[in-house]
Amino acid sequence: MTIQEIERTLIQGIGAITNQDEAAIGPETPFPDLGIDSLGFVEILVFIEKTFKLPLIASDLTRKDFETIRSLAAFISRRV
Repeated sequence: MTIQEIERTLIQGIGAITNQDEAAIGPETPFPDLGIDSLGFVEILVFIEKTFKLPLIASDLTRKDFETIRSLAAFISRRV
């Protein structure tokens, strides 16, 4: 799976979780600008684990990996 495919998948999932139009979510949009609350953040983590079969607890995920969708996609790409 390419980083672009991962980005598209993340944008679709985040759009569904936040009830935002996918067109309004870009790969460089900072996560704080997406209006995600703590519950939404947990939903995104669950979405990532289920979609990419990636256990995040033991994955060394950092705050820097959650700066943008692109940085998160790069993190996922290195792990899958």
